[in-house]
Amino acid sequence: MSHESIDKDKMGKLKIGDDWNAITIIALSQTNPLKAIAEFVENSIDASASHITIIKGRQHGNLFLKVIDDGIGIDDFKYVATHIGDSIKRQLKKSGIKGIQGEFGIGLLSFWTVGEELVITSTGKDGICRRMKLVKNNPAYFISEVKTLFQHTGTELLIKPLLPGIRQLSGEKIQNYLASELRDRISKTGVKIKIIDHIARREYNVEPRKFKGVLLHNLPGVKSPLGEIYYELYLTEPSSENQVGLYKSGTRVLPSITEIEQFNCFPWASGYLEGIIDVSFLQLTPGTRGGVIYDSAFESFCFAMEGLTNALSEKIAEQKQAEEEKVSRSILQKITKALREALQLLPEKEYEWLSVRNFKRAEIIKKEGDFQNLSGSGEMEPVYVAREVGDEDTDDQGEKIFNLPEELYSVSISPASTVIGVGETKKLKAIAKDKKGRILDSGIGVFWKILDGSGKLSTSEGLFTEYIAPEEPGIARIEAEFHQNEIRLTAESIITVTKELFNEGERKVSSGEKRGLPGYTFQHAPGELWRSRYDADRYIIIINNGHADFIYASKNQFRKLRYIARLFAKELVLENFLEANKEQLLERMIELELYMEENLK
Repeated sequence: MSHESIDKDKMGKLKIGDDWNAITIIALSQTNPLKAIAEFVENSIDASASHITIIKGRQHGNLFLKVIDDGIGIDDFKYVATHIGDSIKRQLKKSGIKGIQGEFGIGLLSFWTVGEELVITSTGKDGICRRMKLVKNNPAYFISEVKTLFQHTGTELLIKPLLPGIRQLSGEKIQNYLASELRDRISKTGVKIKIIDHIARREYNVEPRKFKGVLLHNLPGVKSPLGEIYYELYLTEPSSENQVGLYKSGTRVLPSITEIEQFNCFPWASGYLEGIIDVSFLQLTPGTRGGVIYDSAFESFCFAMEGLTNALSEKIAEQKQAEEEKVSRSILQKITKALREALQLLPEKEYEWLSVRNFKRAEIIKKEGDFQNLSGSGEMEPVYVAREVGDEDTDDQGEKIFNLPEELYSVSISPASTVIGVGETKKLKAIAKDKKGRILDSGIGVFWKILDGSGKLSTSEGLFTEYIAPEEPGIARIEAEFHQNEIRLTAESIITVTKELFNEGERKVSSGEKRGLPGYTFQHAPGELWRSRYDADRYIIIINNGHADFIYASKNQFRKLRYIARLFAKELVLENFLEANKEQLLERMIELELYMEENLK
């Protein structure tokens, strides 16, 4: 058994070679001026202050920042100046006193990131008011007695002049920062913090930050043998601005827990959560106090959070499903409305296969017990369908009686565009609506005329007229002028007169009966090129939500709506113009999309 010989001359304890150099490094480790101000406020809270006032102003041309409290004051300035890194608060904590945050004895040095000089005035237990002055980049400290007419209580901290880089630091920014940084400490202590910004001529009260989401209940407890872990979490609309802050004993350590690699994942990085997690036993990095030491205490914290992480993942999955169902219903409702409006403007005989033209109201329902399991993943996708609801399905009879049309708001001609053969006729209908989209059948005057092109109109007045095409091809622009009291609106229809029409076979459909709008569902098929498929037996459109185009479209709700509408247009045209060639199919699809998109809102 070998024994390694140890030379006692080569053993010893680490020591600071240059005290001032070490102090400089500590002072410069705090780079956030707002964090430094929070340190000053925390010192006041630790001194049992009930009122704290922060003042920003200008004196002799220089900006200053002042923190005034009514706490117990400072007894020994010399001890404070000569025991950097050996805070008396640490001794108080060891003796069992709670509610004290600082423990490194370096908080005052953070004034280096705020201004050039620090002047502290306070009255000790002996009733003598003293003042201590520290200067940035200067190892000396100066303590003097101050004669006052009245007994001065508490502590006044003055920093002047402020550094050039933070002169624009407003009272409002300080308010917002402290509301988050010291949220729990303010709530628990009841301290009143006021900010007076003489530069902006504004006054602010610091209130603990309030979260806008829904407070989550019935979550599992988080326990660690090392100490308490408290959380307050809210479920809200997803946003990159939503964060869960990490706190220690009421003071924020990190604005977002995702700054820690172990928590930079779902559900913490989902954007659905906001709130706080307060861990009493974490070890903070000295100086900045804006980081965590990855020791055994941190490991215990991570282990204790596993149950909560799993529970939150389930909550967010439920929220996502509810949102997707809501969006799916909304999308189908909008597509139904857009198709209904489009088909009123297109030739009726050419699009008679879809009864959506006559929908009075579309009710979007999720078919009970009708789910798709197409991907083999075990995930079930609901099927959404549109059900036609007539007046007999409306429960509110009073609404039918009193919900009368209002004044003229929008007008159109059906069809708005059509193609007919030379010498043929085409019936035209004038459509007038109020602001809520209700059709006006009475009290409206309509006058027809041909703006451009040849041909004739069977009548020049009334809701209906018939266009008689000439014997030569051309384009005719028909105008309808609508009158209601003083309101005058016009609409146009474009009629193309040609010798070549689409083949009659183009309009043959797969089924002789009219059908309403098909439903739709999703199938996750990443890597496959198809975007959508029509299931004739189920009368639904299957959309590949794993396709790159769907993923891109889903980044924006309106883009997603237009994308699904185009898939509907594609499948409807393919299904209902079975004998059309590829050029004719493309023409039909462009035609249907054009008149749909105007109403996709």
